Amino acid sequence: MKAAIFAGLAVLLSAGAAPLVAHVDMQRMSEITRTLASEAFQGRAPGTPGEDRTIPYLIEQFKAAGLEPAGENGGWTQEVPLIHTQLTTPVKVSVAQGGQTLPLNFPDDIYLGTTRAVDRVAIANAPMVFVGYGVTAPERGWDDFKGADLTGKVAVMLVNDPDFEAAAGEAVAGKFGGKTMTFYGRWVYKYEEAARRGAIAALVVHETEGAGYPWTVVKSPAGEAYNVVLPAGARQPVLLQGWVQQAVAADLLKRAGHDYATVKRQARTAAFKPIDLKANFSADIPVTLARITSHNVLGKLTGSKYPEETVSYGGHWDAYGIGPADAQGRTMRPGAADDAVGLAAMIENARLFASGPRPQRTLVFAAWTAEERGLLGSEYYAQHPLFPMEKMVANLTFDTLQWNGPVRDAVLVGRGQSGDMEALLADAAKAQGRYVTDENHPERGLFYRADHFSFAKRGVPVLLNMALAGAYDMADGGRAAGEKWLSAFTATCYHQTCDAWSPSWNLRGAAQEAELFYAIGNRLANSREWPAWNASSEFAKVRAQSAGQRSAPASGTERGR
Repeated sequence: MKAAIFAGLAVLLSAGAAPLVAHVDMQRMSEITRTLASEAFQGRAPGTPGEDRTIPYLIEQFKAAGLEPAGENGGWTQEVPLIHTQLTTPVKVSVAQGGQTLPLNFPDDIYLGTTRAVDRVAIANAPMVFVGYGVTAPERGWDDFKGADLTGKVAVMLVNDPDFEAAAGEAVAGKFGGKTMTFYGRWVYKYEEAARRGAIAALVVHETEGAGYPWTVVKSPAGEAYNVVLPAGARQPVLLQGWVQQAVAADLLKRAGHDYATVKRQARTAAFKPIDLKANFSADIPVTLARITSHNVLGKLTGSKYPEETVSYGGHWDAYGIGPADAQGRTMRPGAADDAVGLAAMIENARLFASGPRPQRTLVFAAWTAEERGLLGSEYYAQHPLFPMEKMVANLTFDTLQWNGPVRDAVLVGRGQSGDMEALLADAAKAQGRYVTDENHPERGLFYRADHFSFAKRGVPVLLNMALAGAYDMADGGRAAGEKWLSAFTATCYHQTCDAWSPSWNLRGAAQEAELFYAIGNRLANSREWPAWNASSEFAKVRAQSAGQRSAPASGTERGR
């Protein structure tokens, strides 16, 4: 590669540690982040003037990095048809129970949204049913529903997996992921399962530890929701979905004659049966409905030898736009760390690749829309791919990089899914003088919460680079300093107005992550390796179905190590 590109800054991680040479331009990363998080971009919400400024800017950056257009019809974008809903006032929500009608305050007692194309939510006296963790998993011998008819009812369910709080010796212990959340623990799965069973609404009981974030994060969308435009005949989502505070749920159970703690223990047993809360839920909420066309932005570097095989990079361009004023009167949620700096890292990687020898395999770089609204941009792409998923070698996703300085370790999200991808991560980290740490907040289910998941579901091996996954071993201050930064960010700035760019940021750690994924992508783009899922992974069967479409590596093994 050109010497000018690699004339980086030597970063001494700690006394006695091997130096890391940063090949990316941290000043350019900072400038890209500053621009995307600036007032002019209005928090980058899909379908707003913020998007109108974001898309041309990203195209300009992709061009400047040396990429070719990889969107629809020879252009830089893929259109993503969405509906956008916004609850408006007055939000009237109440529960009739025990001869009393109890109002629920939005968004302090209950948080709600709708992903249906409606201009009003009207629910009158819908029976409420507590369905444990809301999980049906035949392969794990688990069924919370026991055949209960949820048609027209409101499903109330616990957050996370049935074994999340299981003590040693409980029968459920180890049936799911323990402290590591599985997809069954995600609110997305719970809403979808409720819809499959005919429920009109679904409410997840919020507890900070099980959710992985506080109530301030739950209510940050401020009644706003998005969904892809569903084809005719598709199953509709529940009319109303959201969260309810733990104290509210405990009170509902108490009025129905049950103790919350006791019921939680019962819900961790296979014998649990749904509980009639002897309550009726009503809601009358006007909704502003808009149909919008948002955009994914895609660029590529066509491979010199195997152009039909791809290695993809991704990050999301959207943030939360304009919302309620904070204590300082700020209303814009800039999304600087989440995920403007991730896009900056990806763009710098694109610049490095374009400045060197053309890779043998095609490299694809994507900036996704509507990640914060349910991974909608990447999911739409996965349903309408512009490059075959069967011949995608791997996906590498940047989402929320930290700005607190260099680190000694690299955090692995989702251990046990792909030993091949884990080995690639370990090799690249070792070359940087770092070691691999497992995510230390596996209860947050981050493997299912970023755009790489849309690819994993189609069988593409993935790696996620996300600062929320664990407290880094900081070069200055160690693990304690990493936990301090992570705790402060998730408690006060995650999805909030204070996720803003600052000239005081130390992007050396973010540069390390950019270089890490550059090394992995470079290796995959210039080899015959095909990383595989572990046989125990839920994604292995999907990948195996298309094995015949991938050329075998020289060694005759999938990865070819």
